[in-house]
Amino acid sequence: MQGTIIKGIAGFYYVRVEKEVFECKARGKFRKEGLVPLIGDEVCIEVDEDNQDNHYAYKQGQIVDILPRQNKLIRPPVANVDQGLIVFAVTYPEIHLDLLDRFLIMVELEGIKPYIILNKIDGTKPETYEWIVEGYKKSGYDVLCVSAKQNIGLDEIRQVLKDKISFFAGPSGVGKSTLLNAIEPHLKLQTGDVSEKIKRGKHTTRHVELLPFSEGGYVLDTPGFTSLQFEEIPENDLKFYFPEFKRYEGQCKFSGCSHIHEPKCAVKEALERDELFKPRYENYVTYYNQLKETRKW
Repeated sequence: MQGTIIKGIAGFYYVRVEKEVFECKARGKFRKEGLVPLIGDEVCIEVDEDNQDNHYAYKQGQIVDILPRQNKLIRPPVANVDQGLIVFAVTYPEIHLDLLDRFLIMVELEGIKPYIILNKIDGTKPETYEWIVEGYKKSGYDVLCVSAKQNIGLDEIRQVLKDKISFFAGPSGVGKSTLLNAIEPHLKLQTGDVSEKIKRGKHTTRHVELLPFSEGGYVLDTPGFTSLQFEEIPENDLKFYFPEFKRYEGQCKFSGCSHIHEPKCAVKEALERDELFKPRYENYVTYYNQLKETRKW
């Protein structure tokens, strides 16, 4: 039978096949091949009909094959993700665009479709965050403004999640678990408050699990990215992870233009015409220089 790994605990993998979940061990051949099953993997399983006992919560089986992966994340370790919903609060904790851009690069790096979710818009004047919405829409991103507590914009998120494997990421305290609970009340995920002392959220998610979405698809409940560093990207390739630069490809005077110091650069000219979001470009320059220094070191 073919199914999806939705959870892994202590060497056991829980595979959903339609509406039934099987508790499986992985065949020894995977260790020999250096292949580890991941949450989100599509797998083939064999059910051991002779080893079913009433005291088991699940039917027992073995993973015999892992189907080719669409993509793979290292942190968190999951496979076959369709899209990432990057969640930030519009005011509390304060939104840092540097952090948002790092999340976006990590998602772009894996070839996953990103969405930006701005939460906690209730009680906040639109002019405090509209410039961020306009800037990222100008950069080519889908931005949804929502309030988990006031049930604002949640139907839009439900449409985005339908029939996809999605993960929520973002700093702690921005309301990811509260948002998921509002979208799917049966999940009953643990939520955490923002610490008054350090103005950051308390981590509440401790393991990785695919949670079935009632309208089809899965939502990945995950502690999120444990690292937002991307030293593996050569500085000259960084521009490929800023999708707003693509429309100016081939228009610069010099091929291989870094869009930083070269004359007659189409990207810099677009910036002067206000066609690009300036804070994004400034972060690009900062990351480029950091990567260049790292490579030298």
